Amino acid sequence: MNPKLAGLLTFLLFVSSSALYSQEYLIKFATLAPEGSTWLNVMKEYDSEVRKESGGRLGFKIYPGGVAGDEKDVIRKIRFGQFNSAGFTGVGLGEIAPKVRILDCPFLFQNYDEVDYVYKTFDKEFAQAFEENGYVLLGWAEVGFVYIFSQSPIYRAEDARKTKMWVWEGDPIAEAALKSLGVSAIPLSITDVLTSLQTGLINSVYSSPLATIALQWFTKVKYMLNLPLADAAGAVVISKKKLDDLPPDLREILIRNGQKYMEKLTRLSREDNRKATETLKKNGIKIIAPPSPETVREYFAIGERARQMLVGKLFSEEFLTRVEKSVLDFRSHEKHPK
Repeated sequence: MNPKLAGLLTFLLFVSSSALYSQEYLIKFATLAPEGSTWLNVMKEYDSEVRKESGGRLGFKIYPGGVAGDEKDVIRKIRFGQFNSAGFTGVGLGEIAPKVRILDCPFLFQNYDEVDYVYKTFDKEFAQAFEENGYVLLGWAEVGFVYIFSQSPIYRAEDARKTKMWVWEGDPIAEAALKSLGVSAIPLSITDVLTSLQTGLINSVYSSPLATIALQWFTKVKYMLNLPLADAAGAVVISKKKLDDLPPDLREILIRNGQKYMEKLTRLSREDNRKATETLKKNGIKIIAPPSPETVREYFAIGERARQMLVGKLFSEEFLTRVEKSVLDFRSHEKHPK
Protein backbone atom coordinates (compact mmCIF):
# COMPACT_ATOMS: atom_id res chain seq x y z
CA MET A 1 0.00 0.00 0.00
CA ASN A 2 1.14 3.52 -0.73
CA PRO A 3 2.91 4.78 2.45
CA LYS A 4 1.11 8.12 2.28
CA LEU A 5 -2.28 6.40 1.92
CA ALA A 6 -1.45 4.03 4.78
CA GLY A 7 -0.45 7.00 6.93
CA LEU A 8 -3.69 8.81 6.11
CA LEU A 9 -5.79 5.76 6.96
CA THR A 10 -3.93 5.33 10.25
CA PHE A 11 -4.55 9.00 11.09
CA LEU A 12 -8.25 8.79 10.25
CA LEU A 13 -8.58 5.62 12.31
CA PHE A 14 -6.88 7.35 15.23
CA VAL A 15 -9.15 10.42 14.97
CA SER A 16 -12.26 8.24 14.71
CA SER A 17 -11.21 6.13 17.68
CA SER A 18 -10.36 9.22 19.73
CA ALA A 19 -13.77 10.74 18.97
CA LEU A 20 -15.52 7.59 20.07
CA TYR A 21 -13.40 7.34 23.17
CA SER A 22 -13.87 11.01 24.11
CA GLN A 23 -17.66 10.64 23.97
CA GLU A 24 -17.78 9.16 27.44
CA TYR A 25 -21.33 10.24 28.26
CA LEU A 26 -24.21 10.29 25.80
CA ILE A 27 -27.68 11.59 26.65
CA LYS A 28 -30.44 10.13 24.50
CA PHE A 29 -32.98 12.93 24.09
CA ALA A 30 -36.48 12.76 22.56
CA THR A 31 -38.85 15.51 21.46
CA LEU A 32 -41.98 16.04 19.38
CA ALA A 33 -40.37 19.15 17.85
CA PRO A 34 -39.62 18.66 14.15
CA GLU A 35 -36.39 19.29 12.28
CA GLY A 36 -36.01 22.94 11.32
CA SER A 37 -38.10 24.26 14.21
CA THR A 38 -36.80 26.92 16.58
CA TRP A 39 -37.21 24.39 19.38
CA LEU A 40 -34.87 21.90 17.75
CA ASN A 41 -32.41 24.52 16.52
CA VAL A 42 -31.88 25.84 20.06
CA MET A 43 -31.60 22.29 21.39
CA LYS A 44 -28.79 21.69 18.89
CA GLU A 45 -27.06 24.86 20.07
CA TYR A 46 -27.35 23.57 23.64
CA ASP A 47 -25.81 20.25 22.57
CA SER A 48 -22.99 22.01 20.71
CA GLU A 49 -22.09 24.16 23.72
CA VAL A 50 -22.15 21.18 26.08
CA ARG A 51 -19.83 19.24 23.77
CA LYS A 52 -17.49 22.24 23.47
CA GLU A 53 -17.26 22.93 27.21
CA SER A 54 -16.86 19.27 28.08
CA GLY A 55 -14.14 18.71 25.51
CA GLY A 56 -16.39 16.25 23.70
CA ARG A 57 -16.95 14.08 26.77
CA LEU A 58 -20.67 14.85 26.97
CA GLY A 59 -23.34 15.32 24.33
CA PHE A 60 -26.91 14.64 23.27
CA LYS A 61 -28.20 12.22 20.67
CA ILE A 62 -31.42 13.89 19.58
CA TYR A 63 -34.50 12.01 18.36
CA PRO A 64 -36.83 14.69 16.88
CA GLY A 65 -40.30 14.77 15.40
CA GLY A 66 -41.86 12.17 17.65
CA VAL A 67 -39.80 9.27 16.27
CA ALA A 68 -39.45 8.00 19.85
CA GLY A 69 -43.25 8.04 20.30
CA ASP A 70 -45.63 10.42 22.03
CA GLU A 71 -44.80 11.93 25.41
CA LYS A 72 -46.24 9.06 27.46
CA ASP A 73 -44.28 6.58 25.34
CA VAL A 74 -41.07 8.51 25.98
CA ILE A 75 -41.67 8.63 29.74
CA ARG A 76 -42.07 4.87 29.73
CA LYS A 77 -38.87 4.47 27.70
CA ILE A 78 -36.95 6.73 30.08
CA ARG A 79 -38.16 4.56 32.95
CA PHE A 80 -36.70 1.51 31.18
CA GLY A 81 -33.43 3.30 30.37
CA GLN A 82 -33.97 3.46 26.60
CA PHE A 83 -33.89 7.27 26.75
CA ASN A 84 -32.49 9.66 29.35
CA SER A 85 -33.96 13.07 28.65
CA ALA A 86 -36.79 14.76 26.76
CA GLY A 87 -38.51 17.98 25.90
CA PHE A 88 -42.10 17.80 27.10
CA THR A 89 -45.24 19.89 26.86
CA GLY A 90 -47.50 20.16 29.89
CA VAL A 91 -49.09 16.79 29.10
CA GLY A 92 -45.81 14.94 29.57
CA LEU A 93 -44.72 17.11 32.50
CA GLY A 94 -47.98 16.30 34.28
CA GLU A 95 -47.22 12.59 34.01
CA ILE A 96 -44.01 13.25 35.95
CA ALA A 97 -45.00 15.97 38.42
CA PRO A 98 -48.77 16.68 38.39
CA LYS A 99 -48.60 19.92 40.39
CA VAL A 100 -46.68 21.72 37.62
CA ARG A 101 -49.82 21.51 35.47
CA ILE A 102 -51.06 24.51 37.41
CA LEU A 103 -48.98 26.49 34.89
CA ASP A 104 -51.33 25.31 32.11
CA CYS A 105 -54.55 26.20 33.91
CA PRO A 106 -57.15 28.15 31.92
CA PHE A 107 -57.48 31.92 32.20
CA LEU A 108 -54.87 32.14 34.97
CA PHE A 109 -52.52 34.56 33.17
CA GLN A 110 -53.17 37.71 31.16
CA ASN A 111 -49.65 38.41 29.93
CA TYR A 112 -46.09 37.07 29.93
CA ASP A 113 -44.99 39.29 32.82
CA GLU A 114 -47.41 37.39 35.05
CA VAL A 115 -46.17 34.09 33.66
CA ASP A 116 -42.53 34.97 34.34
CA TYR A 117 -43.34 36.10 37.87
CA VAL A 118 -45.02 32.81 38.80
CA TYR A 119 -42.23 30.72 37.27
CA LYS A 120 -39.68 32.68 39.28
CA THR A 121 -41.68 32.67 42.50
CA PHE A 122 -42.36 28.93 42.52
CA ASP A 123 -39.22 27.70 40.74
CA LYS A 124 -37.84 25.77 43.72
CA GLU A 125 -41.16 24.04 44.40
CA PHE A 126 -41.51 22.96 40.79
CA ALA A 127 -37.92 21.71 40.66
CA GLN A 128 -38.49 19.74 43.87
CA ALA A 129 -41.63 18.17 42.42
CA PHE A 130 -39.61 16.84 39.48
CA GLU A 131 -36.82 15.51 41.70
CA GLU A 132 -39.26 13.73 43.99
CA ASN A 133 -40.40 11.79 40.93
CA GLY A 134 -36.97 10.91 39.56
CA TYR A 135 -36.27 13.81 37.18
CA VAL A 136 -34.24 17.01 37.16
CA LEU A 137 -35.42 20.17 35.45
CA LEU A 138 -32.84 21.45 32.95
CA GLY A 139 -34.91 24.44 31.87
CA TRP A 140 -38.40 25.73 31.09
CA ALA A 141 -39.30 26.12 27.43
CA GLU A 142 -42.91 27.20 27.20
CA VAL A 143 -45.07 26.54 24.16
CA GLY A 144 -46.73 29.94 24.62
CA PHE A 145 -50.21 31.33 24.93
CA VAL A 146 -52.93 29.07 23.56
CA TYR A 147 -55.98 30.40 21.73
CA ILE A 148 -59.21 28.91 20.39
CA PHE A 149 -59.31 28.49 16.60
CA SER A 150 -62.62 27.69 14.93
CA GLN A 151 -64.52 27.42 11.67
CA SER A 152 -67.25 29.77 12.93
CA PRO A 153 -66.73 32.88 15.10
CA ILE A 154 -66.63 32.50 18.88
CA TYR A 155 -67.31 35.54 21.01
CA ARG A 156 -68.94 34.35 24.23
CA ALA A 157 -68.87 31.01 26.01
CA GLU A 158 -72.27 30.15 24.53
CA ASP A 159 -70.74 30.28 21.04
CA ALA A 160 -68.07 27.76 22.07
CA ARG A 161 -70.78 25.39 23.32
CA LYS A 162 -72.13 25.10 19.78
CA THR A 163 -68.84 23.84 18.37
CA LYS A 164 -67.32 20.39 18.05
CA MET A 165 -64.14 21.04 19.98
CA TRP A 166 -61.06 18.85 20.03
CA VAL A 167 -59.56 17.91 23.39
CA TRP A 168 -56.14 16.27 23.73
CA GLU A 169 -56.91 12.72 24.76
CA GLY A 170 -55.95 12.10 28.37
CA ASP A 171 -55.19 15.75 29.23
CA PRO A 172 -57.00 16.58 32.52
CA ILE A 173 -56.34 20.32 32.21
CA ALA A 174 -57.99 20.63 28.81
CA GLU A 175 -60.83 18.34 29.86
CA ALA A 176 -61.55 20.48 32.94
CA ALA A 177 -61.32 23.71 30.96
CA LEU A 178 -63.76 22.59 28.28
CA LYS A 179 -66.11 20.96 30.77
CA SER A 180 -66.25 24.21 32.75
CA LEU A 181 -66.83 26.04 29.48
CA GLY A 182 -69.77 23.73 28.83
CA VAL A 183 -68.29 22.22 25.68
CA SER A 184 -68.83 18.57 24.77
CA ALA A 185 -65.31 17.98 23.54
CA ILE A 186 -64.11 15.14 21.32
CA PRO A 187 -60.93 13.43 22.63
CA LEU A 188 -58.29 12.71 20.00
CA SER A 189 -54.56 12.23 19.87
CA ILE A 190 -52.74 15.24 18.45
CA THR A 191 -51.86 13.28 15.28
CA ASP A 192 -55.56 12.80 14.45
CA VAL A 193 -56.60 16.46 14.67
CA LEU A 194 -55.92 17.58 11.09
CA THR A 195 -57.78 14.64 9.57
CA SER A 196 -60.68 15.22 11.95
CA LEU A 197 -60.88 18.89 10.91
CA GLN A 198 -60.92 17.76 7.27
CA THR A 199 -63.72 15.24 7.79
CA GLY A 200 -65.82 17.50 10.03
CA LEU A 201 -65.53 15.33 13.12
CA ILE A 202 -64.37 18.52 14.88
CA ASN A 203 -64.57 22.17 13.86
CA SER A 204 -62.56 23.95 16.55
CA VAL A 205 -59.20 23.47 18.28
CA TYR A 206 -56.98 25.20 20.81
CA SER A 207 -53.30 25.82 20.14
CA SER A 208 -50.53 28.40 20.05
CA PRO A 209 -50.38 30.38 16.78
CA LEU A 210 -47.01 28.82 15.92
CA ALA A 211 -48.20 25.25 16.48
CA THR A 212 -51.37 25.94 14.50
CA ILE A 213 -49.19 26.73 11.49
CA ALA A 214 -46.66 23.95 12.07
CA LEU A 215 -49.42 21.34 12.34
CA GLN A 216 -51.28 22.79 9.32
CA TRP A 217 -54.46 23.24 11.36
CA PHE A 218 -54.73 26.84 10.17
CA THR A 219 -55.72 25.55 6.71
CA LYS A 220 -58.98 24.19 8.16
CA VAL A 221 -60.09 27.04 10.47
CA LYS A 222 -61.19 30.64 9.87
CA TYR A 223 -61.19 32.42 13.22
CA MET A 224 -59.00 32.97 16.28
CA LEU A 225 -60.41 34.33 19.53
CA ASN A 226 -57.85 36.89 20.72
CA LEU A 227 -58.10 35.95 24.39
CA PRO A 228 -55.48 33.54 25.77
CA LEU A 229 -57.07 30.32 26.94
CA ALA A 230 -53.89 29.35 28.81
CA ASP A 231 -50.12 29.58 28.71
CA ALA A 232 -48.88 26.16 27.64
CA ALA A 233 -45.85 25.02 29.61
CA GLY A 234 -42.88 23.12 28.26
CA ALA A 235 -39.57 21.99 29.71
CA VAL A 236 -36.48 19.89 29.18
CA VAL A 237 -35.91 17.30 31.89
CA ILE A 238 -33.42 14.52 32.48
CA SER A 239 -33.60 11.33 34.47
CA LYS A 240 -32.12 11.98 37.91
CA LYS A 241 -30.39 8.61 37.69
CA LYS A 242 -28.65 9.64 34.46
CA LEU A 243 -27.68 13.02 35.87
CA ASP A 244 -26.29 11.44 39.04
CA ASP A 245 -24.14 9.14 36.89
CA LEU A 246 -22.32 12.15 35.42
CA PRO A 247 -19.18 13.58 37.04
CA PRO A 248 -19.82 16.82 38.95
CA ASP A 249 -18.09 19.02 36.34
CA LEU A 250 -20.32 17.64 33.56
CA ARG A 251 -23.46 18.04 35.67
CA GLU A 252 -22.57 21.70 36.18
CA ILE A 253 -22.04 22.25 32.44
CA LEU A 254 -25.32 20.55 31.59
CA ILE A 255 -27.45 22.38 34.14
CA ARG A 256 -25.95 25.84 33.60
CA ASN A 257 -26.33 25.66 29.83
CA GLY A 258 -29.79 24.18 30.15
CA GLN A 259 -30.98 27.31 31.94
CA LYS A 260 -29.21 29.54 29.41
CA TYR A 261 -30.54 27.91 26.26
CA MET A 262 -34.06 27.26 27.49
CA GLU A 263 -34.36 30.94 28.44
CA LYS A 264 -33.25 31.74 24.90
CA LEU A 265 -35.80 29.29 23.50
CA THR A 266 -38.62 30.88 25.52
CA ARG A 267 -37.72 34.34 24.17
CA LEU A 268 -37.59 33.04 20.60
CA SER A 269 -40.84 31.08 20.98
CA ARG A 270 -42.67 34.20 22.11
CA GLU A 271 -41.33 36.10 19.11
CA ASP A 272 -42.20 33.20 16.79
CA ASN A 273 -45.76 33.17 18.11
CA ARG A 274 -46.06 36.91 17.53
CA LYS A 275 -44.87 36.48 13.94
CA ALA A 276 -47.13 33.45 13.51
CA THR A 277 -50.17 35.55 14.42
CA GLU A 278 -49.27 37.97 11.62
CA THR A 279 -48.83 35.04 9.24
CA LEU A 280 -52.26 33.73 10.19
CA LYS A 281 -53.79 37.12 9.37
CA LYS A 282 -52.08 37.12 5.96
CA ASN A 283 -53.52 33.66 5.32
CA GLY A 284 -57.07 34.83 5.91
CA ILE A 285 -57.57 33.92 9.56
CA LYS A 286 -59.84 36.53 11.15
CA ILE A 287 -58.63 37.60 14.58
CA ILE A 288 -61.67 38.23 16.76
CA ALA A 289 -61.07 41.29 18.93
CA PRO A 290 -60.68 40.80 22.69
CA PRO A 291 -64.13 40.41 24.26
CA SER A 292 -65.81 43.10 26.32
CA PRO A 293 -64.83 43.40 30.02
CA GLU A 294 -68.08 41.63 30.93
CA THR A 295 -67.28 38.68 28.65
CA VAL A 296 -63.69 38.53 29.92
CA ARG A 297 -65.03 38.25 33.47
CA GLU A 298 -67.27 35.42 32.28
CA TYR A 299 -64.26 33.56 30.89
CA PHE A 300 -62.21 34.18 34.04
CA ALA A 301 -65.04 32.72 36.16
CA ILE A 302 -64.95 29.65 33.92
CA GLY A 303 -61.21 29.40 34.55
CA GLU A 304 -61.72 29.54 38.31
CA ARG A 305 -64.26 26.70 38.14
CA ALA A 306 -61.93 24.61 36.00
CA ARG A 307 -59.04 25.07 38.43
CA GLN A 308 -61.24 23.99 41.32
CA MET A 309 -62.10 20.79 39.42
CA LEU A 310 -58.40 19.90 39.46
CA VAL A 311 -57.88 20.33 43.20
CA GLY A 312 -56.99 16.99 44.74
CA LYS A 313 -56.23 15.54 41.32
CA LEU A 314 -53.19 17.53 40.20
CA PHE A 315 -52.51 19.98 43.02
CA SER A 316 -53.73 20.92 46.48
CA GLU A 317 -56.18 23.68 47.36
CA GLU A 318 -53.41 25.34 49.37
CA PHE A 319 -51.02 25.40 46.42
CA LEU A 320 -53.69 26.71 44.04
CA THR A 321 -54.55 29.49 46.49
CA ARG A 322 -50.92 30.56 46.76
CA VAL A 323 -50.41 30.62 42.98
CA GLU A 324 -53.65 32.52 42.32
CA LYS A 325 -52.80 35.02 45.07
CA SER A 326 -49.33 35.60 43.62
CA VAL A 327 -50.85 36.40 40.22
CA LEU A 328 -53.41 38.79 41.72
CA ASP A 329 -50.78 40.49 43.89
CA PHE A 330 -48.49 40.97 40.89
CA ARG A 331 -51.38 42.27 38.76
CA SER A 332 -52.38 44.72 41.47
CA HIS A 333 -48.81 45.93 41.89
CA GLU A 334 -48.47 46.50 38.14
CA LYS A 335 -51.67 48.53 38.06
CA HIS A 336 -50.88 50.49 41.22
CA PRO A 337 -47.09 50.65 41.65
CA LYS A 338 -45.85 52.39 44.76
